[in-house]
Amino acid sequence: MTTRTGPLFTKVALLGVGLIGASMAHAIRRGSLAAHIAGHTRSPVTRKRASEIGFCHSMHEDPLEAVRDADLVVLCTPVGVFGDVARTIAPALKPGAILTDVGSVKTAVVRDVGPHVPDGVHFIPGHPIAGTEHSGPDAGFAELFDGRWCVLTPLPGADEAAVERLKTFWKGCGSRVEVMDPKHHDLVLAITSHVPHLIAYNIVGTASDLEQVTQSEVIKFSAGGFRDFTRIAASDPTMWRDVFLNNREAVLEILGRFSEDLSRLQRAIRWGEGDMLFDLFTRTRAVRRSIIDAGQDTAAANFGRNPKKP
Repeated sequence: MTTRTGPLFTKVALLGVGLIGASMAHAIRRGSLAAHIAGHTRSPVTRKRASEIGFCHSMHEDPLEAVRDADLVVLCTPVGVFGDVARTIAPALKPGAILTDVGSVKTAVVRDVGPHVPDGVHFIPGHPIAGTEHSGPDAGFAELFDGRWCVLTPLPGADEAAVERLKTFWKGCGSRVEVMDPKHHDLVLAITSHVPHLIAYNIVGTASDLEQVTQSEVIKFSAGGFRDFTRIAASDPTMWRDVFLNNREAVLEILGRFSEDLSRLQRAIRWGEGDMLFDLFTRTRAVRRSIIDAGQDTAAANFGRNPKKP
């Protein structure tokens, strides 16, 4: 095994410095993975705040300047604008550079970004499966990726050395790395992330629409399941709008299965089928335990939350 004696990349460009982009910058600095981190965002307010925090070495209004001479370029904007961003930066991408992303869908990224990638640039879509309900440059922290999975979906014929280099990068950020087909990724994420978010948004919306439940009662009694739904539903609306529009096929497939299972639950409750309910709850409890055993959550009381900070 070759021991790295210097930064993995000379320059990394992060196009977008919200939760994921900012956390990447912190993780890159922690792991000494790049000599220079260039950040880009169109918002002057966000650029100013990112500069004040100082996780990037330089902040740029022009994405072309951010990516110029970068050997790793990461798309951290909402998925819906990936195609436009890729078209804009294409002239400034240097041969041999790796172009990747952090989007929660992958087939749409291949569709929208792929046509704009210049010859000689290694396009390797990626998805770090990590996040919180918070957004913006202040939300970033280096430990976000520690112990979490990052899925890479290289296209057929991808340069193996470039894929290995990107794997090394994400491992340096604290992640475990898996390689997957883009379509399979989207189906897996539809059930593990996208549909749960959709359910959370829906149930919180339903509660707010019920006229017989006042807002004060919803908030007062939200220390249980409803509180945990609202945490998920507090996620960035722009990002999730783009996720659902760009992964509609897989989301609709999983929603169909979910609706069928929900109908079976309705019948079980209506007809008093206690054994069926008990068996389901026992099986799902075991799933929860397996998630904790896999290191993807904590068994601490109250899900590890500080009781003084709901």
